[in-house]
Amino acid sequence: MTLHLTEEQERTLAMLAEAQDISEHEAAVRAISEAAERRFAPVRTLAARGRSR
Repeated sequence: MTLHLTEEQERTLAMLAEAQDISEHEAAVRAISEAAERRFAPVRTLAARGRSR
């Protein structure tokens, strides 16, 4: 898969990668995973509460 990023997004990705001493690919993968976790964690919590009733 190819990401088409703006220059600003490319700089930000490079900064994230450098700060974590990882590749830009790994920084992108982690950012996606972290965003998904933030987005879906509340849904998982509610689902777990529903199952425990």
